[in-house]
Amino acid sequence: MPEQQRPGLPGASARAVAARLLVVAVVLAVGAAGVWLVGRTVSPGTGSSSATLALPLEPAPVEPGAAVPAPDSIGDVEAPATPGHGEDGGDGDDGAEGGDDGKGGDDGRSGRDSSGDDSSGSPDAGDGGGSGPRTLGQWADRLADVVGVPSRALAAYGNAELVLRAHRPECNLSWATLAGIGRIESDHGRYGGSVLGVDGRPAPPIIGIALDGSEGVRAIPDTDGGSLDGDTEHDRAVGPMQFIPGTWSRFGVDASGDGRADPQQIDDAALSAGRYLCSGGRDLASAEGWWDGVLAYNNSAEYGRTVFGLADGYAKRARGL
Repeated sequence: MPEQQRPGLPGASARAVAARLLVVAVVLAVGAAGVWLVGRTVSPGTGSSSATLALPLEPAPVEPGAAVPAPDSIGDVEAPATPGHGEDGGDGDDGAEGGDDGKGGDDGRSGRDSSGDDSSGSPDAGDGGGSGPRTLGQWADRLADVVGVPSRALAAYGNAELVLRAHRPECNLSWATLAGIGRIESDHGRYGGSVLGVDGRPAPPIIGIALDGSEGVRAIPDTDGGSLDGDTEHDRAVGPMQFIPGTWSRFGVDASGDGRADPQQIDDAALSAGRYLCSGGRDLASAEGWWDGVLAYNNSAEYGRTVFGLADGYAKRARGL
């Protein structure tokens, strides 16, 4: 039989209860402090600028063909000479680059898992007039921190705009559209931990999956003897802009001046992508032309909307909107 509570001990019992409550209070206080500390550790500071964050890889709420991204152009800057750009040559306009052939979207090669750029900077970086940048390198260096795109990649996109402005002014290509595509395809040459070098080449090289007809992937037998993708059985998308060898053979040009067209070299890849988008007489300042070009690059409405959102965001950041 349990011992009965003896008369005369209610005070002791109360003290015991109070002691237990004190212990509970201390535990809760320590726990709350721990939660506060963890929250301070993992949460971004309230003073962080939105310009330091990468643009999200999210489809824009726009219907294909209904609108174009916000415009932005480089302005008057001095571009480096671009020998061998081949703008007087044929375009090889005999097929679309995209769809499910490994250019992006369904092939898992598009860099969607890559973290964005952690940059911040001046809102007037995109201004080419007044006291603005006078060379392409200055333009890229000043704008990189504002838009969250590495300067080396940005210089390649800007160079492509300048070259095509001179040779295909009716196309109205913007660096921002190329940057949107480059972000999706390879995170501006940094997919899978690659590092974009000063020479414009990612190390290690970026090579996509085999286009072997597996689920969600188009079957494309080898067309280059493995010279570009190292695969003698099937083609693979290669480089920062993820060209397949067959398309590269039609549109690839040397923009860096090193004497060869290399899909791994970002200047070459960006200008070649611009030529592809401009092919067929497209006007990228029109909704019809812009969507036709981007969907030719990858025939997916979601892909097009995502490029739209990125290009629109880059342009607005550059303009300080």
